[in-house]
Amino acid sequence: MHEMGIAMQIVEIALDSIPSNFQGKAVERVNLKIGKFSAIVPESLRFCFDVVTRDTPLAGSKLNIEEIPVRARCRDCHFEWTMDGPEFVCKNCQGGTIDIIAGRELDIDSIEIADGEKPDAGQFFQNAETVPS
Repeated sequence: MHEMGIAMQIVEIALDSIPSNFQGKAVERVNLKIGKFSAIVPESLRFCFDVVTRDTPLAGSKLNIEEIPVRARCRDCHFEWTMDGPEFVCKNCQGGTIDIIAGRELDIDSIEIADGEKPDAGQFFQNAETVPS
């Protein structure tokens, strides 16, 4: 279950990224964007997040996951489309050389603090990296 390792990295990045003026305030929610092609099971990740946040400043916070659809672009005709399944042939020209342009993401989008403030991701993650999947 690689979701446990990912949950641990999310918690580490989130804790390291909270600005000093928000220290000590309860975190209500961590918002993620996860691509459907990332091989991450959202429910497993939520379970693991709940386990690894116990006894941390993130204890009791929720993990909100926005799933990003898989998008492809044909190298031959440059047509772009949203993939519904494992289809690796262009819907426009039937070419077989495509690139996945979205759907592999695993990004911490934002963190919501208990008093209702929601600093933008740039404030939290000026030096943070995308969580490896």
